[in-house]
Amino acid sequence: MASLRVLTANIHKGFSMSSRRFVLPELREAIRAERADLVFLQEVLGEHSGHSRRHPAWPAVPHYEYLADTLWPQFAYGKNAAYPAGHHGNALLSRHPILQQVNRDVSIAGHESRGVLHCTLALPDGRELHTLCVHLGLREAHRRRQLDLLCRIVHEEVPADAPLIVAGDFNDWRRRGHARVEACGLHEVFERSSGRLAATFPARWPVLPLDRIYLRHAWASQARVLADRPWSRLSDHATLFACVELDPPAGGAA
Repeated sequence: MASLRVLTANIHKGFSMSSRRFVLPELREAIRAERADLVFLQEVLGEHSGHSRRHPAWPAVPHYEYLADTLWPQFAYGKNAAYPAGHHGNALLSRHPILQQVNRDVSIAGHESRGVLHCTLALPDGRELHTLCVHLGLREAHRRRQLDLLCRIVHEEVPADAPLIVAGDFNDWRRRGHARVEACGLHEVFERSSGRLAATFPARWPVLPLDRIYLRHAWASQARVLADRPWSRLSDHATLFACVELDPPAGGAA
């Protein structure tokens, strides 16, 4: 049976909650210390010409590549928002080979740019793992439409017997979208383990459950909210971590 250490974080473009400090180097060390196999990231800067001139510690490579460093040989990036100075989006860092990646634009015309990064990974036992890195909109009506698209991706593009991890920033503070995700055949790891969704925003005193980890054909043996230092100083969202065990493949144990 395969086991995966999974982390998801909205990294606020590499800046602290107040946006006053550039904290990407500290964030990289914190992520490395968790020894995750899969890292789901939202609000990752691919490029920003203005910030790169102002901050001496700005890396010479895109932020997802800088964070991957030598620990995650595989990474994927989906550009969600582009502007004159650069662009940002979702990213996945992986210890396992990424066979395929597709970035789905789920933006609502005239509003903030959002996306779902769909990756297919090769596992050591020969199976394929599907992952969806999610960043949804701020308006409930927009999230309803975006969750409908998410469910279509799950039903039409992910094989019914494949293990699936869906993680990221759902912006669903009223929890009204949670039932829609469950109706797609997924369960949320913190609700399954503790009976409630994890509070992740704002990072220093989390009260709103914006960030989630959903699973199908898998279950979590451990789930933690990373809200203490240094995490509380590295973004406006707390980070989620889970040890995920995959169900045995059909026809026998892995």
